[in-house]
Parts: sequence; structure tokens; C-alpha cells
Amino acid sequence: MKTEIRHKPAFATLHAQIESGETIIGESDAMASMTANTRIRARWNGGFLMAVLLKFFGGESLFVNWFTTRDGQPADVVLTSGTPGDMVEIPLENTELFIQPGSFVACTSTLTLGVGWAGFASWIGGEGLFRLKVNGTGTVWVGAYGSIFEKQVQEEYVVDTSHLVAYEPTIRIREGFAGGIFSSFFSGEGLVSRVSGPGKVFLQSRSMAGLASWTNSH
Repeated sequence: MKTEIRHKPAFATLHAQIESGETIIGESDAMASMTANTRIRARWNGGFLMAVLLKFFGGESLFVNWFTTRDGQPADVVLTSGTPGDMVEIPLENTELFIQPGSFVACTSTLTLGVGWAGFASWIGGEGLFRLKVNGTGTVWVGAYGSIFEKQVQEEYVVDTSHLVAYEPTIRIREGFAGGIFSSFFSGEGLVSRVSGPGKVFLQSRSMAGLASWTNSH
């Protein structure tokens, strides 16, 4: 399968050329365009029970779409994120990756989609009780609002809520105040996520919550 991320970093799209016998799994409603010989099949997002959990507790879609070629000839499909911004390709080698709600775009069919318990700290931070989990060997694509950058965390690193996109399973997260109670509330920062390593996190430079707040004020 040949893939390419185009139009980075503001309006990134994933262009995939699917050969016979290949499959790419895309988020529901992620398809922007595809050739007429592309076959699309909707399936539960990680199975029925996991799909329900992700829908009601993690903010994910009930279904994902499986794209294959219909006639054995190469098929092209273009997938996009739900928000304007960047997209990154993350290779996995027999490991796991946790993805925040709304960030999953696509993955190869060699990976398994599942659901993981995020904890009450994640729920307090507005990220949901459950998180999407992908594991195995393959490639996953995630999208975000704004640009995406990665950070290797060794001990503790502070991330503003709604800026976390994805992270490795060795990362631990707890919610807390940005500083003292007075500073946290009057600085406008409030609650933040304190992530501990060692491991890698993927962050977005903007947040939808910040956009909504700015829009409402006008």
C-alpha cells in the first residue's frame, strides 16, 4: 500500500493507494473521495461492546470503514480528519498506542482496534472515561486541530487539557492544577494533565475548547 500525507500542516489529508488484497481502516465520515472501484464496508469499532463503550464514554464513532479494491485494480481513497490541522503517521512494532477521542483517522488492517480504561482523571480533564487503543504491527494515522509535535517524556511533563493527541502505554496521566489554586483559576489555565514517562506523547498546538471559548466571547 502506498500512502502519503498531503497539504500539511493546516489541511492535512491522507492519500492511500490500495492494491489487491490490501485494506485500510478509516474513521467513520473520514472519506473525502475515492475511485469508483473502491469497496467500502462498515464494521463495529472494535466489536459491538467496545463500539458502544467508545461511543458513549469516549466520544468515538460506533463504526469504522474498511476500504478495499473492488476489481483487483489499484484503488485510491482520500481520508481527512474532522478538524483542520495536521496529521502524522505512527508505525507500531508489536506494541500499543492510546489515542484521544476524535484523533483517530485510519490504520492498516494488521492493527487491532480496542478500548482501554482511561480513568477518572481523564474524565475530569474532559477526555472521557475510555480511550481508543490500537495494538499490533502496522501503521496508524492520527489527526489534530493545529500542528502535531511529539515529546519524549522521561519524568513529568505538564500538558494543558485537550492538547493531548496520542501516547505510548508506558505514559501515566494524572490531572491537577497548573499551580496554586489562586494562580490556576486566575491565570486561565485551570486543570492540566501531568504526564509521566518514560515514553512518547503526541501533542496538538491548538485546542477545540480554546476555539470554542474564543468564538463564544465574540
